[in-house]
Amino acid sequence: MTQSTTDPNAVIIGVDTHKDTYAAVAINGLGARLGDRIIPTTQAGYQQLLEWAKTFGVFAAFGVEGTGSYGKGLSQFLRRQGLKVVEVSRPCRRGQQRLQGKDDLLDAEDAARQVLAGQATATPKSSEGGVEMIRILKAARDTAVKAQTQVIVALKVIIVTADAALRAQLESLSTPQLVKACAQLEVGTLDTPMATMRYALAAMAKRWTQLHDEIETHTQHLTTLAQAAAPELVQAFGIGTDTAAEMLITFGDNAERVHSEAAFAKMCGVCPIPASSGKTQRHRLNRGGNRQANAALFRVVIVRMRWHQPTQDYVARRIAQGLSKREIIRCLKRYVAREIYHIIRKSTPLPKCLT
Repeated sequence: MTQSTTDPNAVIIGVDTHKDTYAAVAINGLGARLGDRIIPTTQAGYQQLLEWAKTFGVFAAFGVEGTGSYGKGLSQFLRRQGLKVVEVSRPCRRGQQRLQGKDDLLDAEDAARQVLAGQATATPKSSEGGVEMIRILKAARDTAVKAQTQVIVALKVIIVTADAALRAQLESLSTPQLVKACAQLEVGTLDTPMATMRYALAAMAKRWTQLHDEIETHTQHLTTLAQAAAPELVQAFGIGTDTAAEMLITFGDNAERVHSEAAFAKMCGVCPIPASSGKTQRHRLNRGGNRQANAALFRVVIVRMRWHQPTQDYVARRIAQGLSKREIIRCLKRYVAREIYHIIRKSTPLPKCLT
C-alpha cells in the first residue's frame, strides 16, 4: 500500500547507492527528516531496509540513485514488493548544494527531497525481459568490437617497423587480406627480431579472427532478439540490428515509462533547444540525453540522406529554405526519433491502466 507524496503523513525514502553499501534517509510529506540507515548491498540488506522503512508508516515512494547500476538490485527488489520506485539523478554539485557539503546520507536525503518536490518522476527500467537480454549481449559485442579495432590498429603499426620486404608484402593489403596473410606467416624459433615480428603478427591475426567470429555470433543472437522484440523496427529503412538494439535499450523492457514521443526525443538528445535572441529566431543542437542513442539516430539519418529518396527530397527543400546541413540533420534526427517511438510503442502497447 502506498500514499501520495502530497500527504503529510506519507513516507519517502531516499537511497544513495554504492558498490558495498546503501545510505537511506526517510522524510515525511512535510519534509521533516525521520531517520537514516546504512545497509549492505545484499539481499539481506534489502530486507533490512524494507523492515526499517516500515517503522515510519505507509510508503509514498522510494527515490533511488543509479537504478541502472549500483541501485539496480534494490530497485528490482522493491518493485517486486509492489512499491513505487522513482529514478533520481545524482545531486547537483553547484551553488547551495556545494555549500552544504557532501556525504552519503546528505545525498540520500537529497534523493528523497527530489521525489517530494516532484523534480524526480522517472520510472526505472524493469530490466527483467528481452530488452535486458539485448543490453547484456550488446555490451559483450561492443567490447569485442573495440578489442578487434585495437588489434588491427596495433598490427598495422607493427608492420610499419618491419623490414622492407615484409612491409612491401603486407602494407598494400586490405584488412581481410592482411589478417589472412599474417595468420599464414611461418613462425620458427624466436631468435631474431624478424622472427619475433612474424610470430607477433601471426598471433595478432589469429586473435582478430577469433574476435571476428565472436562478434558474428553476438550479432546473430542480437538480430534474433531484436526481431522478436520489435520486428517492424529492424525492417525500417536504415535501421539495422545495432541501431534497433540501442533504441530498445533506451526504452527498456517497460516501454510504457516513456510517455510521449517528445519525452523519447529528449532522452535521445534530439529535441530542439531554443537559442533565439532579439530578431534572431533559431534552435540549436541538444548536447544532452543518451549519446549512444543520439549517435544511432545520426547513423540512420546519414544512411537515409544517401539512399532514401524522400529524405533526399526533404534535404533539398530545406537547403532551398536556407537551413545549414547541421540544422537539417538535427531536424531529421527528431523525425526518426518520432518514427522509432511509434514503432516501439506499437510493439509494446500501454497497459490498460494507462490508456
